[in-house]
Amino acid sequence: MKSGNWSLPRKRPNGPPWFSRSQVASTLHQVGVLLELKGANPFRVRSYQNASRVISGLTDDIGELVVTGRLFELKGIGKGIGGAICQAIEDGEWAGDWKKLHDETPQGLIEMLAIPGLGPKRIKLMHDELGIDSVAALKAACEAGDVAPMKGLGEKSQQRMLDGIELLSRFRARRRLNVGLAYGEAFQNRVSALDGVIKAQLAGSARRRRETIGDLDIVVAADPVDHEKVSAAILGLSGIADVKGAGASKISLILDTSIFDEDFKLGVLDNNVLDAIGGADYEQLESSGTIDAQVRLVANEMFPFTLAYFTGSKEHNVRMRQRAIDRGLKLNEFGLIPIKLAGDLKGMEAAVHSLEAGSEEDIYRHLDMQWVPPELREDMGEMEADAIPDLISMQGIKGSLHNHTNLSDGEASLEEMAAAARSLGWKWLGIADHSQTLQIAHGLAPDDLLEQGETIRRYNAAWKEQGADFRLFHGTESDILEGGQLDYDDETLEKLDYVVASVHAIPKWKGRDETTNTEELIKVMEHPSTTMLGHPTGRILQGREGYEVDLNEVLVAIAEMNDDGAMKMVELNASPYRLDLDWRLCKRAKELSIPVSINPDAHDLRGLTDIRYGVDIARKGWLGTSDVLNSDTADEVAARFGIE
Repeated sequence: MKSGNWSLPRKRPNGPPWFSRSQVASTLHQVGVLLELKGANPFRVRSYQNASRVISGLTDDIGELVVTGRLFELKGIGKGIGGAICQAIEDGEWAGDWKKLHDETPQGLIEMLAIPGLGPKRIKLMHDELGIDSVAALKAACEAGDVAPMKGLGEKSQQRMLDGIELLSRFRARRRLNVGLAYGEAFQNRVSALDGVIKAQLAGSARRRRETIGDLDIVVAADPVDHEKVSAAILGLSGIADVKGAGASKISLILDTSIFDEDFKLGVLDNNVLDAIGGADYEQLESSGTIDAQVRLVANEMFPFTLAYFTGSKEHNVRMRQRAIDRGLKLNEFGLIPIKLAGDLKGMEAAVHSLEAGSEEDIYRHLDMQWVPPELREDMGEMEADAIPDLISMQGIKGSLHNHTNLSDGEASLEEMAAAARSLGWKWLGIADHSQTLQIAHGLAPDDLLEQGETIRRYNAAWKEQGADFRLFHGTESDILEGGQLDYDDETLEKLDYVVASVHAIPKWKGRDETTNTEELIKVMEHPSTTMLGHPTGRILQGREGYEVDLNEVLVAIAEMNDDGAMKMVELNASPYRLDLDWRLCKRAKELSIPVSINPDAHDLRGLTDIRYGVDIARKGWLGTSDVLNSDTADEVAARFGIE
């Protein structure tokens, strides 16, 4: 959510329930943050944060929970918050104190929340003591030196705020997964190659594969006698724009693009994406961009504990620490230590008392748990799961369906895209160029579309005759027209292998209510020719919020269609600028047994490799090979489509 655009959601036109589960969860999160800005009791703040997490994780219909009274049975939903939720669901009215809180909070304070490392407590402090009420006012105060003298701050904090404001102004404080990983993997590789380094690994949100990354954490194992040498070597690496701090165990850096072997390049992007992220100006910003990084230097025996600790998430760590306490142990970044020995010991003084762990797996085993892959460490069911699924990996990818050629708005020809797919080891590739209505993307007229299909059939026949293990599938990315209609007549659609139905008229869809949009998506999925819902919410990360839609309701409807004998699926758009389906909804699709198709939405040859980010999100969404269409053989895909 963009920090500067907070507001209470509009109610649905046809209720009750007047608000969706996601709207309630978002509102609870906002109220919690606003209360913290106001200086409310920390327990009250935490109650809203917990309630938001509980509601966002629901699979049951929130309206039914309210009507039956079962809402109050949920852990973390007390009388006050529960009553306010019931009022919103049943009457269409948000609680009066929630509305007052939004009205009375200066917008500038909300905008300041987006500054890296600056939380509600410090914002309140500076507002109360210095009257700072906007990002601009904070920048002026820092430049005048007014912030540093404040209790608990200082020159370093003041400079960090200025650095954060600059980062915010260029990149809205967080970097997309692909950009963050590019920096992180390049830095990790350089550190790993240094003399004295035993191993180095990314931690934090990058390792958990969040859609966006605030900064980088890297844990480095080295013999303590080599720490000084390793620290000096790290500080001497190219690609470091600035050193914010360097101690015996922690180094804080700013990395720039000189860390890359090649210049930063966007590649070819969908015009909708390019416009939303700022067009040509965005690439220029990225080419001179930076990212913060923190290095943690530890002894090798501490490495698994430090890696797990700084991987997070905070919520997962809290649950892990409690599990340790229940077994008479203290878990932290130094080790897993009997409580009677732990005291306030830190570093090696603490580590010498720790149970041995050669890997993170050993930590989980000590706590009588199965190992949890980093992507799942969000306290979203992984602690309670009877079994952790065998997650999809790049090795399981055999092809993808949603890709474009230069017949519409792609850069490469059909032949070039096929050759690139084969070079990746894929066994099949789907071509889904844009439909006729989307003129900005050079959508195909029906005759051109059908001619492309004939070309594909000729190639398939030739490969079969040659004994080549590769096949092309012919589809279209059909724009969803008014009334939930597809962009070609039924006769044309019936000649295709599959149809990806996608929304591109974003302004129109954003101007409508959630109910209308939800109904229209369900209607288009009911069309006999529709195979897949493409980039389901229309979001572009850090560029554009998606249109209002109850995607859980859409997924339930798709599941019912499949139960009735249809073959419908949902796309996880792997473009790092979209990553749409959200990972939480991937898990929901899995629960409903809806096939997920991971698609790079490639517009050039390099774009095919973006599927890696989709795999990352699929893993975060608990998806295994059996949940993902991409793991099917060409024959299995053909069987799904009912073609020879």
